[in-house]
Amino acid sequence: MERATPIIRLPLLDNYLREQSDLTAVERFSRHHDQALKAKIGEDERVYRELIPLTMPGKGEQFSFHVDLDRCTGCKACVTACHSLNGLDENETWRFVGVLHGGTPTAPVQQTVTTACHHCVDPACMSGCPVEAYVKDPVTGIVKHLDDQCIGCQYCTLTCPYEVPQYNKKLGIVRKCDMCSDRLAAGEAPACVQACPNEAISIRIVSQDAVLDDGQADTFLPGAPSPGITAPTTVYRSNKPLPRNTLPADFYSVRPSHQHRPLVIMLVLTQLSVGAFSMDRVLHSLLPPAAVAALLPVQALIALVVGLLALVASTAHLGRPLYAFRAFLGLKTSWMSREIVAFGAFAGAAMFYAGLVWREPISDLLGVPHVPEHLARMLEPATSSFVVLSGLVGVFCSVMIYHVTLRRFWLGWNTALKFFGTTMLLGVATSVTVSALCGLTQPDLWPMLSPTLTLLLKTVMVSAAFKLAHELSLLMHLGAKQQHDLKRSALLLTNDLKGPAVLRLICGLGFGLILPFFTLVAMDPYTPGTGVFVMTFLSWLGLMLGELLERSLFFAAVSAPRMPGAFS
Repeated sequence: MERATPIIRLPLLDNYLREQSDLTAVERFSRHHDQALKAKIGEDERVYRELIPLTMPGKGEQFSFHVDLDRCTGCKACVTACHSLNGLDENETWRFVGVLHGGTPTAPVQQTVTTACHHCVDPACMSGCPVEAYVKDPVTGIVKHLDDQCIGCQYCTLTCPYEVPQYNKKLGIVRKCDMCSDRLAAGEAPACVQACPNEAISIRIVSQDAVLDDGQADTFLPGAPSPGITAPTTVYRSNKPLPRNTLPADFYSVRPSHQHRPLVIMLVLTQLSVGAFSMDRVLHSLLPPAAVAALLPVQALIALVVGLLALVASTAHLGRPLYAFRAFLGLKTSWMSREIVAFGAFAGAAMFYAGLVWREPISDLLGVPHVPEHLARMLEPATSSFVVLSGLVGVFCSVMIYHVTLRRFWLGWNTALKFFGTTMLLGVATSVTVSALCGLTQPDLWPMLSPTLTLLLKTVMVSAAFKLAHELSLLMHLGAKQQHDLKRSALLLTNDLKGPAVLRLICGLGFGLILPFFTLVAMDPYTPGTGVFVMTFLSWLGLMLGELLERSLFFAAVSAPRMPGAFS
């Protein structure tokens, strides 16, 4: 029988192992902290799961934000979390915190309000988008923006009454809150929900029919846009009723809006082009054939060049102009798509018509046979009519683009009178200048042109006076007791925008009334003069400047209800 090998003890190693088994104070604290952290994470996970639904919405239901105003302290943790998780740029924000205040000097009330995209039942951003860059998830009801589809036209920033979509100039697209849909799909709370230390924000399931019914009461938040426009699904609740005089902290703040200069140029020049082409048909009925033959080629060329410049200018408003070809995708719902299609047809027909008018010089230049005279005479009236019709449809679509935003300054007749007024005024002014030029270069035509020129100058004066009177009528709202949208617009025109507003008035009076009047006085019905052409040309340029100023004010002076902001 073999004997067991004796165990040899190593005192130094034994001492080392004994020391390792005895945790130091730092190690014991670390273990305790780790255990506490795991417990907290488990508790937080339980809490956050209570702030989101455990089931998906059913038929006729969707997810929505619920905000407990009694718990909101305005700490902006939700804003920071949203910004960090979504990787937003420095000046880009998808969630805001505003302030409501009211009450009396002895019992004042102040309430902070957190707000983001309301994921509306009938989202205006989606219906207005010309490239279908918005989709409403059929299951969750979340309104998502498709960044890859966006061309950066920024129209959704106008159609959304809550100013939710934010334009990112660096990326050339619009972006917005999607309720952290990827986190919700994984059973996790959105960033804003998880970051709020007071659990003021949660995700709940709402009935879309109930949202529509609630919108009929036209109550959402004090001073906010009407919920009847898009049926926002966010629910704000409080156990403390707000005083009747509760208003946003920035309710009386009046500030100019973005001017959208490329749109200003595009709108004025397209309307000038449409007006000039429309005058072709009018001049056929006012002038003898010899005068028409001399006048129309020049006018058609000017109208075509201006129209093409307008379309080029419109692309400067796009963040991603290379993808502008997608703009027809929203034809069923978007007035911008319809405008683009209408002006596209207008431009094509205008080039064809100008080619017919200039057929002989073009044929000589290209060395090709002339278009048969009888064919050209047959095509000209039909082509001219189509140019005018498509152009007027395009102007109507331009009106509707701004009308559907439901901003009072842009509603219905106000925009229609401005846009069609510009079409008429600049179209007639173009004919006046071209008539004076043709009379100067072909003196034998002057006796035929001068009576029509007199009529056109008077039309310019009447049109300019009518437009100025309509624009000045806005100032009547300065005396209104209530601080409504049109009063804010009037206040802007008399304060922040006073300089361009006065200059616009000077241009309208000087180049639309005074200069045409002196042109009438100086004009000899039998002998053309250089002075007449110079005055008509200056009047044309001045009127164009005035209309550009008017259209800049059209954008800068617009005001509309918005979600509560901060003190300013």
